[in-house]
Amino acid sequence: MGLTSNKVLALTAVLAVVLFFGTIWIWPRLARSTWRAVIGRAGLLLATQFMIFATIGVAANQAFGFYASWADLFGQEKGQGVVTDYGSTRTHAPLRLSGTQTVNVSGGASPDVGGQIHQVDIIGPVSHIATPAYVYLPPEYFQPKYQNRKFPAATILTGYPGTASALIKGLQYPQTAHQLAEAGQMPPMILVMLRPTVAPPRDTECVDVPNGPQSETFFAKDLPDVVSSHYRVDRRPGSWGIIGDSTGGYCALKLALHHPEVYAAAVGLSPYYQAASDPTTGDLFQGNQDLRNRANLMWFMQNMPPPRTSLLVTTSKQGEHSYGDTMKFIDLVRSKPPTRIASIVLDSGGHNFNTWRREIPPAMEWMGTRLADR
Repeated sequence: MGLTSNKVLALTAVLAVVLFFGTIWIWPRLARSTWRAVIGRAGLLLATQFMIFATIGVAANQAFGFYASWADLFGQEKGQGVVTDYGSTRTHAPLRLSGTQTVNVSGGASPDVGGQIHQVDIIGPVSHIATPAYVYLPPEYFQPKYQNRKFPAATILTGYPGTASALIKGLQYPQTAHQLAEAGQMPPMILVMLRPTVAPPRDTECVDVPNGPQSETFFAKDLPDVVSSHYRVDRRPGSWGIIGDSTGGYCALKLALHHPEVYAAAVGLSPYYQAASDPTTGDLFQGNQDLRNRANLMWFMQNMPPPRTSLLVTTSKQGEHSYGDTMKFIDLVRSKPPTRIASIVLDSGGHNFNTWRREIPPAMEWMGTRLADR
C-alpha cells in the first residue's frame, strides 16, 4: 500500500481506535505495581500515541503532499535514470506517456467536456534531467472545432519536497482552470504540473548547480521545448507562464526574471526571494558569488537590466513570515519598468494549502490576461 493511499490512512485510523479502546479495556488488569504491569501500561500508552500521531501524519501528508512514497519519506528515493540518446534521429524531444486520468468536474469522464490529465515522464535533452509530471489538457483540446488551435501553457510547481499529485488533489489546478475557462475568465490553457525537486532528494532551488543538476536549464529550456513538441502549445513569445508556491514560488519568479523570452508571466504564492541554503540544498553555487547574487531576486532587480515580464506575488499581513520581504520586493519592482508587478495581500493566511486555494483562482485569471496580452 502506497503512503498516499486511502487504505494506509484507514488502517492507521482503525489501529489507533482499536488501541485506544483496548487500552481502556485492559488497563484494570495492569493496575498492579509489578514490573510487568508497568511495562504493559507504558507499552499500551506509547503504542496508542504512536498510532494517533501516525494517523494525523498520514492525513496531513495526503492533504499537503509532503512525501510521495515510503522511499521518499525515508530518504531512499534515488530518482529516475537519465536517458541520453546520442544516436537518435528523432525530431521530437523525449516525453513518455505513462497514463491518463479524468478531471474531477461535471461530465469529466468525457475529455471534450472535462479535459484530460496525462501522466508523463519528461527527459531533458540539454539538462539531462528526467522527471515525472502531469499535463492537463483543456476540453477544447479534444473538440473538433479547435483541432487546429494552439493553446497557451503554464508550468505549475509545488513547494519542497512536495508531490505533483497534490497540485491536482489538494490545490485543484485542473478543476480551477476548467471552471475559469468555462466562465470566460481565462483562456483554455495547458498546465504542466510537477515539483521543483527534479534531482531528488536534493533541493536544487531551480539552480544550475556547477558540476551538478542543471535545474534552471531544465525549466527554462527543456520543459517548454519538450512539451511544445508533443502538444499543441502556442510557440509565439508570451505563450508560457509559470506558477508556484513556497519554493515553487521562488522558482517561478526567478525563471521569469532570468528568462523573460520564455515566461511572460509568473506567480509566486508565498514566495521567498533568495535561494535557501541548508542540508537539503548542499552547496548550490560552489563558492561562485556571481551565481549566488543572480539567484537573489532582490539583488537581481537592483543590479541587472529589468526584464520585460509580469510578476504576481501573494502574501498575508498575518500568518506569513515573508510579508515584509514581499512588500519590499513589490516596491523595488514597481520602480523598475518594464518589469510589471501585481499582488494579492490577504488580511490573514498561513503558509498552507487553504491559503493558496484562496489565491489560485484570481492568480490564474490574472495569468490568463497576461498571456493573452501580446
